[in-house]
Amino acid sequence: MTTAEKDHPQTGPFLGVIFGASGDLAKRKLMPAIFNLSRDGLLDSSFAILGISRKEMTDEAFRKKIIADMEELAPGELTESMKEKLIPHFFYMSGDVTQAETYERLKARMSEINQQCGTGGNAFFYLATAPTLFSPVIHALGNEGLIAETSDYWRRVVIEKPFGHDLGSAQQLNADIQRELGEDQIYRIDHYLGKETVQNIAVLRFANGMFQPFWSNLYIDHVQVTVAETLGVEGRGGYYEHAGALRDMIPNHILQLLSLIAMEMPLSFGADDMRNEQVKVLRAIRPLEGEDVTRNVIRGQYGPGTIDEKKLAAYRDEENVNPESLTETYVAMRLAIDNQRWAGVPFYLRTGKRLAERVTEIVVEFKKPPFTPFRETTVESLEPNQLIIRIQPDEGISLRFVTKVPGTLLELDEVDMEFRYADYFGRAPATGYDRLLYDCIRGEATLFRRADMVEAGWRAIAGIQAEWEVNPESLTDYSSGSWGPAEADALLSRDGRQGRVYV
Repeated sequence: MTTAEKDHPQTGPFLGVIFGASGDLAKRKLMPAIFNLSRDGLLDSSFAILGISRKEMTDEAFRKKIIADMEELAPGELTESMKEKLIPHFFYMSGDVTQAETYERLKARMSEINQQCGTGGNAFFYLATAPTLFSPVIHALGNEGLIAETSDYWRRVVIEKPFGHDLGSAQQLNADIQRELGEDQIYRIDHYLGKETVQNIAVLRFANGMFQPFWSNLYIDHVQVTVAETLGVEGRGGYYEHAGALRDMIPNHILQLLSLIAMEMPLSFGADDMRNEQVKVLRAIRPLEGEDVTRNVIRGQYGPGTIDEKKLAAYRDEENVNPESLTETYVAMRLAIDNQRWAGVPFYLRTGKRLAERVTEIVVEFKKPPFTPFRETTVESLEPNQLIIRIQPDEGISLRFVTKVPGTLLELDEVDMEFRYADYFGRAPATGYDRLLYDCIRGEATLFRRADMVEAGWRAIAGIQAEWEVNPESLTDYSSGSWGPAEADALLSRDGRQGRVYV
């Protein structure tokens, strides 16, 4: 047995039931993840996947669709031997998830597949559906006895975002599903937490003695978190009109990154210990209300512009978008964490669509030395050191520091010490769903959000939501292909700081 096999044991038998199996998420993320896990030898041979959607389809037609989708997404990777090995594990049933008879048929089909494939009664249910169906589907599963566990088998439910649209709705959804499920059965998925570089944040902080002593307000000046996309709403205008950048990105993706950067050292990397420390950070975020929102939060909406010489339409001209829409496609904010470690350290967050570059990264900027001996030299100033954690697309870590330029005169310059996953390990990290599905099947919940984490994320932005409801016109335009509204730069410049410059 190899070291990798010891570190990553096989899952054990299971049946995965995917609601919304004919949709884009299943096609682009879930099915490829299953194939990748099988390819890497991480799935038990006694597994099965049952897809459910309204569309009428036989098992054979579903299997042909999966093959066609995989060949479209990853040409040449699906070999004949993989087809022969994997495709018989996939099954399908059509059904209206709002009707009780669907779940009666599902129970019978699960029993049939269990007998055929030897899944041992273990099952997870993946809700790749509209958020309005989360509670009804879970209640229907409960009524049919499909999510009750025994000493012989486990049952789990994976729930996609958005988990609610504000604090009240998130609390209600938690209460609804907890009437049917124990918290240890609920896997609220955030694919950002499955990304290799995100998982590496805790390792970087707590496994390296060179960083741990300096990770506080004594040495860190500020932190910047950027999640920038070049894409627009891409046909999802109807959804985005109800979500906007704030709801879509901040309480889940970005605040999860912030919690990993700012958390205290956990007792272990176990699920409860990790999430206990993360939720403490989220609860310590200083609420923004009223004028504080106006001063510390910028919201924008993309107008027309160009990216890679391609002319792009304004958000208001996108399909299924109100021509007078006041929905934000960009948010930047300045947050504070009220605890001893981070008092006085601002966290600058920004996310937006139709920006100049696709990039997700965290910049930790250290304070300048309190004293330097270079006052009577040609050196005018020293640039601050930065630790840059790149999550996508070029996954890696960069340490920026100052060094002397070779030569007679004392000249200094900034240099980067670079680590890239693809260069060192020979392959790029997975997108996230592989690891998250693997962990769910094995009952490892560390990378999934707990109920209190979800609610704490919504609570952190509740004042912003309230202010924007009162003042919906607090919106500024920015050109597609830019880095967002100019007003966002002021969040840093008024503090005497500069945002990360991309070229």
